[in-house]
Amino acid sequence: MLIFAIVTVVVLVGIDQLIKLWAIYVLQEKETMPFLHIGDFEILDLTYLENSGAVFGSFAGMRWLLVGCTSIMLIACIWGLVRYHERSRVMCISLILILAGGIGNLIDRLFRGGLVVDYFEVKFFDFAIFNFADCCVVVGIFLFIFYLLFIDSKIDKKKKAEAEAARSQKESVSNG
Repeated sequence: MLIFAIVTVVVLVGIDQLIKLWAIYVLQEKETMPFLHIGDFEILDLTYLENSGAVFGSFAGMRWLLVGCTSIMLIACIWGLVRYHERSRVMCISLILILAGGIGNLIDRLFRGGLVVDYFEVKFFDFAIFNFADCCVVVGIFLFIFYLLFIDSKIDKKKKAEAEAARSQKESVSNG
């Protein structure tokens, strides 16, 4: 599972960086392009934006704080993946997505002057402009929360039941 995780993270980071390169060389010049429209209903446009902050522009201009926080989060995800990769596929996929998105945006912060390239603009309601890496992080966080709420406790109950059954069987063999 760890090899799968590494390959998947590399592929997702590669996709993120390729889209960002396309946005820099094609979209930046046009600023905005229609992307997903149904008739006159605009759902999603591609709009070039360089973001120096985090979610909704928060912490704008605080490059090294964001690099530090992201690095700590990435280290925690790597540790969790290495330590618990056999525990649950949902947890593993969630950590893979968070890692890929975090690395994708960290690359921008480190090598693009602290600016993260964003390009997805939701049109049918006022929302932030975001990128593929942000999507990975958000989906990964929701999966991790789902894992914590609905899967982790079942795994613990199953392990306790198996340990109890093994102990009971061992006691019955010793008594018999």
